[in-house]
Amino acid sequence: MQADPVLCLTMNPSVDVSTHADRVVPADKLRCGPARRDAGGGGLNVARVVQRLGGRSSALFPAGGPAGEWLVSHLQASGLPVRRIALAGDTRENFTVQALDTGAEFRFVLPGPTLAESEWMACLDAIAALPRLPPFVVASGSLPPGAPADFYARLATLVRGRGARLVLDSSGPALAAGVAAGVYLVKPNLRELRDLTQRPLDTPAQWRAAAQALVDQGRAEVVALTLGERGALLLSREGTWSAEALPITVASSVGAGDSFVGALVWSLQQGQALSEAFTWAMAAGSAALLTPGTGLCLPDDVRRLRPQVRLAG
Repeated sequence: MQADPVLCLTMNPSVDVSTHADRVVPADKLRCGPARRDAGGGGLNVARVVQRLGGRSSALFPAGGPAGEWLVSHLQASGLPVRRIALAGDTRENFTVQALDTGAEFRFVLPGPTLAESEWMACLDAIAALPRLPPFVVASGSLPPGAPADFYARLATLVRGRGARLVLDSSGPALAAGVAAGVYLVKPNLRELRDLTQRPLDTPAQWRAAAQALVDQGRAEVVALTLGERGALLLSREGTWSAEALPITVASSVGAGDSFVGALVWSLQQGQALSEAFTWAMAAGSAALLTPGTGLCLPDDVRRLRPQVRLAG
């Protein structure tokens, strides 16, 4: 029997354009290489990773204008089931340029269209109208202009009331409000955890204590803290695990966090234990670093890297 698809909500999707230039300097006309276009936005990336790893996922997102039309057709062509909430405004396009002389990435992220109350409410209503929610609902990414800061808090209440588990990956006031309402799993990085807890978090002991506090206070059942080159930490009432970063030659850091979440949720969707899911997440986050531009992890890389992940208690 197949697992229910993971429902992934992306409130501020984008078309992500990536390219490269010999160097990036001010004022000069910069000649770039061929442009690559990808679907962007945390929830869409998570849905694509779940699908790539052999799981089932579906995507819900607001979209409008030519970029929105491209996004829908691109995702449908990949075989991903999508539900689009129509917008009056145009879906944003983001732009990433890699300077070949230094390897540095320059990421230009636009705010996105301003949503009317009827538009962001339509996203919640679409979820509320489902006859049955899947076990896992993922909300990932920033909120667009016009959406209230407590949007994810409303979503958390809705999802919990329907007996499903919310996985939240965001930042700022939207993340704080969502976690205050209580979620199943939250995935902050260290900066986001500092903002969330208002603690300095200078040492590994402080990182663990801050994550443990979120669990003890009932704000999250699971905290997955990503630490960049220092690895990651997964903490719940079941236990605490840490993993060092794998030795990877980085082609691009874009999509690493979303690949981490996608593999984690995919593994949980298969009924695997949290510790097992953590190993898949670490492998997928590392695999995404190998993919240039705005690409996500590739399944062959994930499966090759997973045996290299070592967990410590």
